[in-house]
Amino acid sequence: MSLAGKRIGFGMTGSHCTYDAVIPELERLMEQGAEVIPVVTFTLKNTNTKFGDGEDWVAKIEEITGRKVIDSMVDAEPLGPKMPLDCMVIAPLTGNSMSKFANALTDSPVLMAAKATLRNRNPVVLGISTNDALGLNGINLMRLMSAKNIYFIPFGQDDPINKPTSMVAKMEYLSKAVEAAIDGYQLQPVIREYSKE
Repeated sequence: MSLAGKRIGFGMTGSHCTYDAVIPELERLMEQGAEVIPVVTFTLKNTNTKFGDGEDWVAKIEEITGRKVIDSMVDAEPLGPKMPLDCMVIAPLTGNSMSKFANALTDSPVLMAAKATLRNRNPVVLGISTNDALGLNGINLMRLMSAKNIYFIPFGQDDPINKPTSMVAKMEYLSKAVEAAIDGYQLQPVIREYSKE
């Protein structure tokens, strides 16, 4: 399947250490001819870390997509019936945002865009990056995995010895996961061995 001409929402939450793995996949969607609508959380936009400053990440995202990021609830809401998406991606998806999404809490532009997409019965693809996927957040992960129209970028344990409850999406599968989701199926296997190489 080609993603050319597909309207893809691309939401990014506050897993700052994962942005370097996500940005090439954002570029890949653009190279494939997708129309990418970027959406960011308040955390991404306003937080400076050792991984970079929020305003620099926003500038990079806007440069790649050629669009201003959606950074408010008001601007994200029209991605429902007025400006529907073919698919909404959230990558990276933190454990915090995952727990909110699984429990129908909508407190960021990214989650509003995802909610709007589900309202249209269109797919939402999640790329998790959380230290507690196999801990307290496991129930939320399983709730989302069993929900209709929600799909996952394949993921695995990124450091099973030192962080045994942590799981991170293998972002290089993002485009394939989006293609599969638009066709109505989960890219398999969804749980894969994770390698940092």
